[in-house]
Amino acid sequence: AALLTLTRKRGAATYAQTLQNIPETHVTTLDNGLRVASEESNQPTCTVGVWIEAGSRYEDTKTNGAGFFVEHLAFKGTKKRPGSAFEKEVESLGAHLNGYTSREQTAFYIKALSKDMPKAVELLSDLVQNLALEDSQIEKERGVILKELKEMDSSLADVTFDYLHATAYQGTALAHTVEGTTENIKHLTRSDLASYVDTHFKAPRMVLAAAGGISHRELVDAAKQHFAGMPFTSKDNTVPTLTRCRFTGSEIRARDDALPLAHIALAVEGPGWADPDNVVLNVANAIIGRYDRTFGGGKNQSSRVAALAMEHNLCHSFEPFNTSYSDTGLFGFHFVSDPLAIDEMMFLAQGEWMRLCTSATESEVTRAKNYLRNAMVAQLDGTTRLCENIGSHLLHYGRRIPMEEWDARISAVDARMVRDICSKYVYDKCPAIAAVGPIEQLLDYNRIRSGMYWVRL
Repeated sequence: AALLTLTRKRGAATYAQTLQNIPETHVTTLDNGLRVASEESNQPTCTVGVWIEAGSRYEDTKTNGAGFFVEHLAFKGTKKRPGSAFEKEVESLGAHLNGYTSREQTAFYIKALSKDMPKAVELLSDLVQNLALEDSQIEKERGVILKELKEMDSSLADVTFDYLHATAYQGTALAHTVEGTTENIKHLTRSDLASYVDTHFKAPRMVLAAAGGISHRELVDAAKQHFAGMPFTSKDNTVPTLTRCRFTGSEIRARDDALPLAHIALAVEGPGWADPDNVVLNVANAIIGRYDRTFGGGKNQSSRVAALAMEHNLCHSFEPFNTSYSDTGLFGFHFVSDPLAIDEMMFLAQGEWMRLCTSATESEVTRAKNYLRNAMVAQLDGTTRLCENIGSHLLHYGRRIPMEEWDARISAVDARMVRDICSKYVYDKCPAIAAVGPIEQLLDYNRIRSGMYWVRL
């Protein structure tokens, strides 16, 4: 018993030391507003990337898809490195180049040997400042993107979440898909894409982030050499601003009885990135848990919803989500089920929401907090995940939040906080619903709305 106690204490101390010994994140702001941030380690490799405050939320109905189009063209040559020369130069380093576009940010990053960090910075600066946007490449990528859009239509989970945004934020920029519409992709011109780049790819809207075996001073020197000439604003001095995207309780149903399974997403409005309520809602989602038929554990799983879903064959998979944006978010769950199990699965999921609002217990909160700690520490695995964490944090929060602070926020959560915060966002609120597939059994909106509260005597 004494040995076990000693082992437990040593493990707890190791976890605390891990949080305390994480290298400091150094941040330097250049004269033109570019933020340069890094975390140094002894890794033989590094990841360097540019995170940009740009995405489909900054597009209008006519230009929706421009950011995704630009991301495709980013790897197809610059004015300095035309055609495939850019990709060949990256490959000559043995490096890996990647990028993505979301609703509020765009990123391009390179994973390379640590000694090649200055070259990676130079390549990234060329990419964001000197995109060629050649007419021949635009037409070629137009065809590629149209094929991608057709393939995306076969991913029913992605389609469901796009529908969820479309109904929850109808009439606003957050209703746009990241990829844009087929009609837009067919008609976007070089002028549209050049205007998008000129408006958004500016120094104050960017973070140059790096993680791995690099020196912050060398990173800043490279940034000054290659990014110092990047201007503050676009040619017409416009500064993009976000308009408030109001949440609407409503639904979209796309019934198709030819499909084998139904995809259902239900969400209420959640908080924005910087709201401290996010930590409590993440604990609540950890209590709900997630489930897939391929999981082991059966009905002995700690998640009550997962155990009941498995025991009564209510769904093929189930997962809660908490998707945040600058000033709003979607807190909800998504499940995939057989057509005849939709009603029971919806009843179970909404019932779990109501239970969290009224009777969450300390024991399940403790378990959920340990799950979140494990997920938090997993972010330390690999230079690419660290680099993305740094870049995203500076865009979302204006700073890199230390792991110790996250741990303290998680530790402060108790059952009463879970009950109060869940009641604030979930209890008696009008949800947004998106449903795709054989959904005849999905109850009408008013019946689902009545499941958002319990009649208590």
